[in-house]
Amino acid sequence: MAEVTLKGIEKTYPNGFKAVHGVDLNIREGEFMVFVGPSGCAKSTTLRMIAGLEDISEGDVYIGDRRVNDLPPKDRGISMVFQNYALYPHMSVYENMAFGLKQQKLAKAEVEQRIAEAAKTLDIEHLLKNKPGEMSGGQRQRVALGRAMVRKPDVFLFDEPLSNLDAKLRVSTRVSIAQLHNDLKAEGQNATMIYVTHDQVEAMTLGDRICVLNQGQIMQVDTPMNLYQYPANKFVAGFIGSPAMNIIKVRIDDIDGVMNVIAESGHRWELPKQKQGLARQRTGEWVWFGVRPEHIQLASDFTSPCEVNTQRHKIDVVESMGNELYLYFQLGGDRMISRIPFDADRLVSGGDSALLKFRVSQCHLFDLDTEETLGQEPVGLKRP
Repeated sequence: MAEVTLKGIEKTYPNGFKAVHGVDLNIREGEFMVFVGPSGCAKSTTLRMIAGLEDISEGDVYIGDRRVNDLPPKDRGISMVFQNYALYPHMSVYENMAFGLKQQKLAKAEVEQRIAEAAKTLDIEHLLKNKPGEMSGGQRQRVALGRAMVRKPDVFLFDEPLSNLDAKLRVSTRVSIAQLHNDLKAEGQNATMIYVTHDQVEAMTLGDRICVLNQGQIMQVDTPMNLYQYPANKFVAGFIGSPAMNIIKVRIDDIDGVMNVIAESGHRWELPKQKQGLARQRTGEWVWFGVRPEHIQLASDFTSPCEVNTQRHKIDVVESMGNELYLYFQLGGDRMISRIPFDADRLVSGGDSALLKFRVSQCHLFDLDTEETLGQEPVGLKRP
C-alpha cells in the first residue's frame, strides 16, 4: 500500500469556475481518511483527481513516491467503489469480480484464490453465481467492494458508496467497510482508504482522520474526537455533530469582575474559568458563542432558577428519538436545541416551560469576522 500526497491541488473548469483551491494534504499509508462536507464542497472532485477521472489544473498528486498526474486510472494502483455500484448486469458476481483480473492476464488459479478470499471476507460466497439484478442493494455494494479488493490496489477510493442504501443497510455495509480495513491491516496489508461522504455519522465512525471541506478548501484535518472537541472554526463546529452545535452572536462583558457573554436577546452566561482571561482581552467585543445540544440539560428539581447559567425557556417542539429527546426553543431570534436522555419520570412536551442548565465549561468562542476559534484547547485530549 502507499501514502497519498496532494500538493497545491486546484481544479478550474473551462468556464472559469474554480472548484478546488490549492489543497495540500498527506494521507498516511494504511490510513482511513474521510472527506466530508456539504454538497458542492468539491470532495468528490478531489477524489476523482486522485483517481485520474478529473484533470488537475494545478498542483501534483503522488501515490507513494510516484507523481501520477499524467497516468491513466488503470496505472495508478487504485480501486474505486462508486455510489451506483457500476456492476455489469449481464455478468455473475464471480464474473464481475474476475473481469479486471482477467484484463491483467493473471493466472486462473490466482483469480480464483483472490475471489474466494474476498468473498469469504465480505460474506458473499453464496452469491457468486448470482447476477446483480437478483440481489439487494447491500449485497451489490459488497460485490463492488469485493471487486475492488481482488485487485489488491495501493489505495481504495470510495465515492459515497452507501448513499443509495436504506438506513439499516447503510449501517451493516458501513461495518463491513470498517471490518475490511481492520482485516487487511491484520493480514499485514496497510490498506490506504479515502472515503467521500456527506454523512457525518459515516465520517465520525469510519475515519482515522477526517478532512472537512467547504467551497473547495480544507477547513480542518484531524481525528474525529478532536474535530468534535476542538473545531478550528465556526464552520467545522456547526457541521460536525448531530444535532448541530447551537451558535449565536454575543457580546463579552465584565460583570462585577467576572466575564460573561450576553446575547442580543438579553440572556447571559458566565464563562468558565479557563476562558476568563481570553474573554477579558475582548471585553465589549461581539463574538460567536457555541454550545452543543447535549450540554443544555434539564436542571435538577432542586435547582434554583437564579443559579448561574440556568434559564427558563418555553419548549416549542419535542422530538422523541427513543432513547433521547430533542427540545427546541427560541432564544430571541435564534432557534436552539437541547439533547437530553429519555426519562419517563421527567417527560417534557411542546408548550411546557422548562428550566435548562447550560454547561458552559464546554462552550466555544469564535471571532465574529474570521470565524476562527478563540483561545487554547482545553486540557485533556491530545492531538495525534
